[in-house]
Amino acid sequence: MIGLDVGTTAVKAVAFELGTGRRHLALREYVLRQPEPGQQVQDPDEVLTAVRESLAECVSRATAAGTQTEVLALSVSTAMHALIGLDDHQRPLTPVLTWADSRAVDESLELHRSGQAVALQCRTGTPVHPMSPLTKLIWFQRHEPELCARVRWWIGLKELVLHHLTGQLVTELSSASATGLLNSSTRQWDSDALAIAGISATRLPAVLSPTAQLPLSESVALAIGVRAGTPVVLGAADGPLGNLGTGAISPGIAGVSLGTSGAVRVVVPEPRTDDGGTLFCYALTESAWVVGGAISNGGNVIGWAGRALASDLNLKPHNDTDEQNGDDAATVVRLLAEAARVPPGSEGVVMLPFLLPERVPLFDLNLHGAFVGLRAAHTRGHLVRAAIEGVARQLAEIVERVDAIAAVTTLHVTGGAFRSGLWRQVVADMVDRPLINSGDVAGTARGAAALGLLGMGLAHDLADSVRRLAPVELAMERSDPDADAVATYRRWRATLPGLLQALSTATGGFGMPD
Repeated sequence: MIGLDVGTTAVKAVAFELGTGRRHLALREYVLRQPEPGQQVQDPDEVLTAVRESLAECVSRATAAGTQTEVLALSVSTAMHALIGLDDHQRPLTPVLTWADSRAVDESLELHRSGQAVALQCRTGTPVHPMSPLTKLIWFQRHEPELCARVRWWIGLKELVLHHLTGQLVTELSSASATGLLNSSTRQWDSDALAIAGISATRLPAVLSPTAQLPLSESVALAIGVRAGTPVVLGAADGPLGNLGTGAISPGIAGVSLGTSGAVRVVVPEPRTDDGGTLFCYALTESAWVVGGAISNGGNVIGWAGRALASDLNLKPHNDTDEQNGDDAATVVRLLAEAARVPPGSEGVVMLPFLLPERVPLFDLNLHGAFVGLRAAHTRGHLVRAAIEGVARQLAEIVERVDAIAAVTTLHVTGGAFRSGLWRQVVADMVDRPLINSGDVAGTARGAAALGLLGMGLAHDLADSVRRLAPVELAMERSDPDADAVATYRRWRATLPGLLQALSTATGGFGMPD
């Protein structure tokens, strides 16, 4: 079973051998482009080339390792919130606007100021934020009306990949639930959201089940080395599949991912929202939904620190991959080692890590980042540790909000940042809960493959599907909170509301409701 994980800067294709636990991984990276300030886009052709090449290498590795290898199915995970316009012939008219694209800041602010944002989020489960396809569509209507007139279909990354693999233009419930355009209760495109976006439902793909299947096209099958017609299970969005792949689907367990960005999620049986309209709610399947919150500033903060503070360490050119957050691995290790020598609380240095417009819990799109409390004795290690603590504080705020909906006792974590013992310990201390890390970079791909097993009828339920794909031996690292550090961070967090208000005033930020 192959799990295909198409992310912001890379594709992972992972073949899981049923019965042995062995797996075969292939990775292809591509560039996240910034044609204008605030724009973060992908080239559709580059993404699809990476999809084919990673699948072909994955199949080749699995075939070389096995005597009678057969690919039962492919199952697809993609990053959420992307937007692409297609013409009448289903060819891209735009690049892939990723979740990190913030061109629609003004449109998002207006929906909050008008009072429409909370109601939209409660109906659709998607925060009103520049990441959302809803706000990007409003931007296009205002700034590119001639282009909009040429667009026949508006799609996301999942639909682009599925169309390439199968020749059919469809979506599935999970990815559709992250567009800001789908009503979570009816599971249909929301008429009010569509009216605000300025489009009709006829310009969006049909919504199928995440476990639905389509046949792989002959051309792609030939290119990657499998039989034509191999089932392609539609799969789900990467966030919900991250929970499934790391086993964070039971009550009390929150899944935490931390790559370029970060998120906290718990699985609930039906759509749920919080009263303040800050948490998202996306589908995993028709009967499993994830509630949580995302931060825009995660491991990318350390990437920034490396470029800004460590020019003496001979960084490689910035490429912003999830695996290394855009910087040479040895440089990141050096910076983290310096930070680890600094005590909890960074001896008074606080970083407010808002390098990109932040999401939960602030939704203050104009709030800028800052270091506060600097003294002459502080070093680069203090600044780097303060950056880690700033990101961990954002995650802790989300855990508290999620805890009000579904009690959180343990964190299951995944993502490149958690390779670091410092990252793991700081997050455990800040959240004041034990943290379990598998050290596995293929969690989302495993989630996709597990959902594929369920779709193929080879598993009884979600829990059974992920058990069938677990490696024979998977080291589970546990980090328990340190009582002294917990107390330090609790005092530290109590001072932050005042700092945030002062920063918002100083930078002219517009504070959205929290």
